[in-house]
Amino acid sequence: MPICVFDVAEDGTTTVPEDANLTGGAAYRWWHFDLADPMLIPWAEQHLHPIPGGALIQPKTRPRCDRFEGGLILNLRGINLNTGEDADEMISVRIYADEDVLVTVRRNKVFAIDAIRRGAEAGSAPLSTAEFLEQLITGLTDRVDQHVATIDERTDHYEIALEDKDTPMPRDLPDNRRAVIRLRRYLEPQRAALSKLSTLDLPMIPETISLSLRELANRAAIDVEELDELQGRLISVQEEHDANIAQRQARHGYVLSLAAAIFLPLGFITGLFGVNVGGMPGVDRPDAFAILCLSMLGLSVLMVILLKLVRWL
Repeated sequence: MPICVFDVAEDGTTTVPEDANLTGGAAYRWWHFDLADPMLIPWAEQHLHPIPGGALIQPKTRPRCDRFEGGLILNLRGINLNTGEDADEMISVRIYADEDVLVTVRRNKVFAIDAIRRGAEAGSAPLSTAEFLEQLITGLTDRVDQHVATIDERTDHYEIALEDKDTPMPRDLPDNRRAVIRLRRYLEPQRAALSKLSTLDLPMIPETISLSLRELANRAAIDVEELDELQGRLISVQEEHDANIAQRQARHGYVLSLAAAIFLPLGFITGLFGVNVGGMPGVDRPDAFAILCLSMLGLSVLMVILLKLVRWL
């Protein structure tokens, strides 16, 4: 059984049809299915041509836009706003649209479609299938814009934090890098699909809707460009953090090397005078230990001066 089915009149009011025909007597009929519905495949085989029917039931999809006779086959992706799931794991919606029928299929809840559904239940559905597509794509694009803007704000914060070289690497930096990669994977073909949709010459899409679709395609292109920029900025942030860590490690190693250079001759002297054999100088003198300590102190000062002369300090 479909999630919902409405006959939409020319004024946007809706009724639930009593028959099971693909179309009705209203402006258009909207069928909305869950992909897991076991009745979907037999329903599609009975009512639809194999090409659009097969596109609706594919288990895996990518954004696409293809003209089919007087209608179109459209696959889109949206931000995953379902509880407990990653937003960048974009969810799909499969669409077949003609002037008098619209079929949508989803695997997970799509909030943009759910908003249209609530409007239809309230008797305020889109007036045509073209207007339905416009509202759906607008809802999907709005949520993409918001998510990309959120990642952009995080990236700004990362870059500002880099002013302090001792700032630790943000724990969520790798997550945001992966999110950008996953988003771009779907948004680039979605940009191409929306661009193609905006140029299709279909009787079902009037010029006013076509102008709006071109603007939505432009917004999708901007999102892709921003993701490209964010990918580069996040890589730059990662590299700068890595460079800062390497500099700190090199500085620490440098300090230890200088300490070793100063204490190496002192260690040699103490080791030499610690040899327990006859003939060691100063054995019979009570001030020998003080003289040895002062000598090592003088040698330390001499080593520091030498390191400064060779510009190691």
